[in-house]
Amino acid sequence: MASQAIIFLLLGIIILFLIAINAFLLWYFRQTNKKIDDLLEKGNIKDFKDILLSQKTKNDGIAENIKELFRKSKALEDICETTIRKTSMIRFNPFNEMGGNQSFIVALLDDKNNGFLISSLFSNDGNRVYAKTVKDGKSEYTLSKEEVEAIEKAINFK
Repeated sequence: MASQAIIFLLLGIIILFLIAINAFLLWYFRQTNKKIDDLLEKGNIKDFKDILLSQKTKNDGIAENIKELFRKSKALEDICETTIRKTSMIRFNPFNEMGGNQSFIVALLDDKNNGFLISSLFSNDGNRVYAKTVKDGKSEYTLSKEEVEAIEKAINFK
């Protein structure tokens, strides 16, 4: 009798184990079918050729978007080359009789060291402001030592 009870117990465990395996396999195949349905676009695609053509169409659209992004990136790079990105400011005292560094020079350059200088000279008589163009880190106008220093400082700006 005890051996029959053990056999029934083992059979019950085996049946429960088989039911669990069956439930797992059913769940697994449903998940796989969902993935297959997604791949086949829920029945809209009937064969492998349609899958390839559908994927090619999607890839062509993505490739065109990437080309457009590269075009926009290049346009931004071109704009950045002529955008003022290097700056410096030098304060100084051009006249010995005045106290403090009231005068200044501002250098504003792009990546190719083109731009301009703004010089402000402060004296007892008033304030004078000058602007000088800069091309390739040099100016066609005579530069003071402070203006040369401002250009060099801007060129080495990081």
